[in-house]
Amino acid sequence: MTTDEAAATEAKRPATARPLESALLSAAMIARRLPWTDVPARTLGLEVLTPEGLTRHLLAHLRRTRSAEPVRLSTPFGSFLLPLATADAEEQLAAADAAGKLGPAVGLRPDGQRYALSPHVALDREAATVPAAELGALVAQDLDRVIAARRGDGTLEWRAWQGATLRLSRRVVAGAAAAEDTLLSELVSATAAPSDRSRRARAAALERRLSPYLADPDPESLAGRLLASGADGPVAAPAVAHALALVSQAATGTALQALALLAAGVAAGAGEVVAETLHRFPPVAAAVHPVRAPFVWQGVAVDAGTEILCAPGWLPEGGGRPSPWASVSVALCGAPSGCAAAPFAAAVAQEIVAGIAAEAHPAVISPRLAPDRLPDALDPRTLVLALGDLPGRGGDDRVTVGMPTAVPVAAHGYAPASYAALARHSADRLERHARSLEACADHDGWNKDETGERFRVALLGHADRCARAAADVRRAARQLAD
Repeated sequence: MTTDEAAATEAKRPATARPLESALLSAAMIARRLPWTDVPARTLGLEVLTPEGLTRHLLAHLRRTRSAEPVRLSTPFGSFLLPLATADAEEQLAAADAAGKLGPAVGLRPDGQRYALSPHVALDREAATVPAAELGALVAQDLDRVIAARRGDGTLEWRAWQGATLRLSRRVVAGAAAAEDTLLSELVSATAAPSDRSRRARAAALERRLSPYLADPDPESLAGRLLASGADGPVAAPAVAHALALVSQAATGTALQALALLAAGVAAGAGEVVAETLHRFPPVAAAVHPVRAPFVWQGVAVDAGTEILCAPGWLPEGGGRPSPWASVSVALCGAPSGCAAAPFAAAVAQEIVAGIAAEAHPAVISPRLAPDRLPDALDPRTLVLALGDLPGRGGDDRVTVGMPTAVPVAAHGYAPASYAALARHSADRLERHARSLEACADHDGWNKDETGERFRVALLGHADRCARAAADVRRAARQLAD
């Protein structure tokens, strides 16, 4: 018997939740699979009756009644050891992981469904530490394309945003030659496969796709920095693949969520708003860590075969905020012992937010956000964000000129008030366009001949029609908002 096994034998066993407590958590997880079951509770403002509210209040109850010690909970989706003390839980997990006592983590959705995470691979921290000025210059090469992805009314369509930010991610991680390689991003997503057998085959395909970019690396990219530090291709390929997975997640999801929080006034600077986004909406909100070998955690014996549920987004904190114990590594990667690629991915998201905020004014169309009342989840795929021209930046205020007209599409979570906000935004643009037409008609260049005067009359007619349309759209917006 090893020393760890002997210590685990002498330590006390973890407390087990009462059957009713486990049943309540199970009910909250099952309820998330049934759409619209919590609509009455949300309509009446009864937050405790929603799945999120029930989970948060249950875990707060367990923390009070179990002295914040880890507690075992049984659900239809597995039996988990859930740490409730936020002070040293991450430190204990990191120590167990460093000692090789934990297996690879898998993600756990709030409804109990498990999903594969990008396999964590250690990355040279020095290579992943890029000066902000250099990283900002690299990101800036694609920001024009990201901003150009907006539609005629300024709103960002998810697929266009995703395509532009994935292109940016490939440039930053694998180099300029990989920017147009969309198959590379598809293979990164496919690598997170549910079965070990298919995951190995897909990982091999991903490494083959990366090999040309590692054979002739772009010195400005993360891959180039990593190879310049002395790593060889076979060793660098898994690390580059993992970094690309995290950067892609941060660029497509976290950066868009951060822009929404920035528009809502939740935080001021890009660094602060990205940190707040990862705090509130971590991509890995919950991860399951299988225990390979027994150890002692906070005086509690943890046996081999136990599954530790690391769920920072589920644990409550004062003011209704999620628990702050998750680091950037846990939030983006799920690896408790630290991941150098995670801070790099967060830095890329920060540069995207800073670059876009310097060129455009973000505004949230849907859902409605307020600094003192943010949702428990903010799905970037259904988030409707608009990028408006900054004051004094020489925008021409044209409406859908050279771009397709933006027609709102039905999506989960949309409400009449969301379309009201979009209508108000359109009315503002119509009014600005009317003013620009009037200013153009006022130019003295039209005074020279009869043709010029006819053009002036036509311009003023267009201005009148735009002004009337703006009034009609604003009236419709008021009706939608009521």
